[in-house]
Amino acid sequence: MAHTDVGKRASVKTRRKRPFIIEFYSSDVGKKWAMALSGVLLLGYLLAHLLGNLKVFLGPENVDLYAEALRDLGGELVPRQSILWLMRGGLLLAYSIHVHAALSLWWRNRKARGSVGYQTRSTYLAATYASRFMAYTGATVFLFILFHLSDLTFGGANPDFVYGDVYANIVATFERVPVVILYIVAILALGMHVWHGTWSLFQSIGVNNAKFNKWRNKLAYGVTAFIVVGNISIPLAVQFGILKL
Repeated sequence: MAHTDVGKRASVKTRRKRPFIIEFYSSDVGKKWAMALSGVLLLGYLLAHLLGNLKVFLGPENVDLYAEALRDLGGELVPRQSILWLMRGGLLLAYSIHVHAALSLWWRNRKARGSVGYQTRSTYLAATYASRFMAYTGATVFLFILFHLSDLTFGGANPDFVYGDVYANIVATFERVPVVILYIVAILALGMHVWHGTWSLFQSIGVNNAKFNKWRNKLAYGVTAFIVVGNISIPLAVQFGILKL
């Protein structure tokens, strides 16, 4: 018995050695906070990225200068594109945390589902419908990101890709109808993900007030509408000849 008690104390002591941030993240509450905060960073990127892309409507010079400014962030103080790659690394880290937290919560909920009764199970399924829906849209967005990077960042999926010629690359890729359809479907999936994510992130961090909820709903719809309409307007403008070489 004494040997068992010593083992338990040693186990508790070992667990206490973990840093607070690791201990916090290992809990459901910590993962929800991680999802919310990383989601805010990713949402901020989506908005900033869209605002930059909308410069395409101002003409080739404007959008190309915007892209060049991103590559030249920091000027002569740092190596060219270094800050841009740091930003990409930060986005990748935020995305990885977001996905890991989501998958971890999903797996815990899946394991818990087998130990509940019929009534509780029905309640569980109703409560987690949105989270399972988020998983599908999230997977769709992830696959699209891979294609989008290959298409407009690295050029492998765009036979007419010219490095640094952002306007021409956008027009060239959206002249292809299958790509436009793929892009619109992906943006709609992104919109669904953004809507639920924006609506639920406040609840994830404990902000759930009846007076605030109506504004939370309006915020979710407003942000989603801007992202969806703004992104879809670009390929449609190419298809209708508004943007052309």
